[in-house]
Amino acid sequence: MARTVLFHELGGPEVLRVEDAPVGAPGPGELRLRIEAIGLNRAEALFRSGHYIEPVRRFPAKLGAEAAGVVEAVGEGVTGFEPGQPVSTVPAFSQNDYGVYAETAIVPASAVLHRPEGIGAVEGAAMWMPYGTAYGALVEVGGLGPGDIVVLNAASSSVGLAAIQVAHRVGATPIALTRTAAKKAALLKAGAAEVVVTEEEDVVPRVREATGGRGARIVFDAVAGPGVTDLARVVADGGTLLVYGALSGEPTPYPGVELGLPALNMRSYTVLEATTRPERLRRLEAFVASGFRTGAFGAVVDRTFPLEDIVEAHRHLESNSQVGKIVVTVPR
Repeated sequence: MARTVLFHELGGPEVLRVEDAPVGAPGPGELRLRIEAIGLNRAEALFRSGHYIEPVRRFPAKLGAEAAGVVEAVGEGVTGFEPGQPVSTVPAFSQNDYGVYAETAIVPASAVLHRPEGIGAVEGAAMWMPYGTAYGALVEVGGLGPGDIVVLNAASSSVGLAAIQVAHRVGATPIALTRTAAKKAALLKAGAAEVVVTEEEDVVPRVREATGGRGARIVFDAVAGPGVTDLARVVADGGTLLVYGALSGEPTPYPGVELGLPALNMRSYTVLEATTRPERLRRLEAFVASGFRTGAFGAVVDRTFPLEDIVEAHRHLESNSQVGKIVVTVPR
């Protein structure tokens, strides 16, 4: 038995319960991990509340796809892992099948990466999803490179902050969008070349001014909803509007017709595009691990909570007041 976060109905953070649940042995292609730290993601709040891209299929339901821990047991057919090795999981499976909000969890070996030397549990639970999402979208899909400009919406999120560093790593210039001025200083310190406060400034002229009228090669948007029309206005000719989240909760129009059918690419993206394709995952792992080894990348952790305070951790996640990653630790 292991302390495990479960929910028996859809709803707010208050539906989460820490209960004793059986774990068992890993099956073929699986590992059993002793979890040390868990990285929280917006997808988990959406799944818990019934607003995710995938519905909850059964109750009680588990949560979580990103964690750091130690291998406890290796299932049949799994190679490259041994008990005692420090590892991290990446989002590469359905939360209907697996969940890492627990003291001990079974996960598919295909979703587990070796933790780079010198990376602790908290950092190991806060690095792969943010940097993997940013790398997969901006570099693998978007082809971001030297001299390009990228506009980052919801830039104070863990993915937004990672995207700033990924942009610098490939020689591009990041422009950050944030709703209030409260996070402007943190974004400039993180390396944003410009910060646009969307509640106080008009995004289109500010970005046009910052880009010398050219617009951005890529606009990376976690919000979606009606705001995509203005974001599309700042995409350079032939550039791409990449939507990787739906924080607005509102219907998202296709802006091309309203804008006169410009040379605009608009596509969706989730980290699963990279983590469920072995060759892309291999490149993602090499890129992110290299950035951490050289000190070019670092995990930005907003707050940590113990597992027993998972409800408060989810409330903080939904407050939108955080800068960076929220991590839940698993005391022993």
